[in-house]
Amino acid sequence: MMKQRYYSLDVFRGATVALMIMVNNPGTWAHMFAPLKHAAWHGCSPTDLVFPFFLFAVGNAMSFVIPRLQEAGPAVFWRKVLKRTVLIFAIGLFINWWPFIKWEGAELVFKQWVDPNDPSRGIRILGVLQRIAIAYCFASILAYYFKEKAIIWISAGILLLYWAVCALAGGADPYSLEGWFGTKYDIAILGVPHIYKGEGVPFDPEGLMSTLPAVVQVVFGYLVGVFIKKQGQVDWLWSKVPASNEPHFKLLSGMFVTGFILVVLAWIWALGFPINKKIWTSSYVLYTTGLATMTIGGMIWFIEVQGVKNKLTQFFDVFGKNPLFIFVLSGILPRFLGLFRIPDGLAEDGTQKYIDAFGWFYKYVCAQVPGIPEVGSFVYSLCFLALMWVICYWLDKKKIYVKV
Repeated sequence: MMKQRYYSLDVFRGATVALMIMVNNPGTWAHMFAPLKHAAWHGCSPTDLVFPFFLFAVGNAMSFVIPRLQEAGPAVFWRKVLKRTVLIFAIGLFINWWPFIKWEGAELVFKQWVDPNDPSRGIRILGVLQRIAIAYCFASILAYYFKEKAIIWISAGILLLYWAVCALAGGADPYSLEGWFGTKYDIAILGVPHIYKGEGVPFDPEGLMSTLPAVVQVVFGYLVGVFIKKQGQVDWLWSKVPASNEPHFKLLSGMFVTGFILVVLAWIWALGFPINKKIWTSSYVLYTTGLATMTIGGMIWFIEVQGVKNKLTQFFDVFGKNPLFIFVLSGILPRFLGLFRIPDGLAEDGTQKYIDAFGWFYKYVCAQVPGIPEVGSFVYSLCFLALMWVICYWLDKKKIYVKV
């Protein structure tokens, strides 16, 4: 019989956080290996798996917490969930605004809510942590008030509803950047200055409408977490597996079969509703959930059943001990150091050029590594990840765990 507390889930969460940090911190965005880039629009690269895997891990963790909250009662549940939701959302907004000042020419100025020099730009409201907060909140409500079978049908309804709204409320090409229906609501509710513009136009990949199917991503993580806790002894959609009395057989066979079915369903659905991270399509939810389920199943097989615990699992487990803290630190540290400028030669017009500490390290150390520019950029990512790991390792040794 396997332990009720699964070390493999901690490793999965830590590996996801580590990958999020690495892909978010290249030496230069201009030179990245293809697997470390997001898909241009439709499709799914390895990098496009990182965020949904983390949401899935959030749901896994909920499966251990929700039963305790159900025992404590509604008052405790609402207080804890709402407090955590507001706090995570606020931290995400803090990162977007940080470090509150910026260089304009030779002076530091305050970063205003709306840029007075360009009213179309301002502080972005949404983001990765904000989506995590919202998805966690609504997924927790579903998990708290509904049984597992009801949650499955509700989740299916949400994914089908999202598909219908995308198709009916969108433009001539409803799944394109220009035709997707959600942007107009983001603009109306949030305002153009507070929306991401990385696509060249106001479009937020963590927008309000596309957060709806992201809720299901967390819910599916919760359901798989419940399945793991019960070691496959559930009959949500099918009867119990009678082929073996071995709990790991029931658990792993159920996870791999379920994951495979979800991936196949995603491929079929993608014929009419493309797999797309940026608008978080329903087929994308099924596809990434299927892969996440099989990935955790593989980790359980190696770590829990076969007892494989080595330097690699320990490396990722350290990240899993302080996931939110280290993710936030990886975002605010480069921006803070960006305030301290190092002279770096002269521009063509004779004006002084500057560089920050991390930029200097990339330009004069990592970028000097022999090979194509992508190699130096990747080396910088690994060095930055190593720095974050050292901090996590020190915190773990000191038994310091930052909880939200």
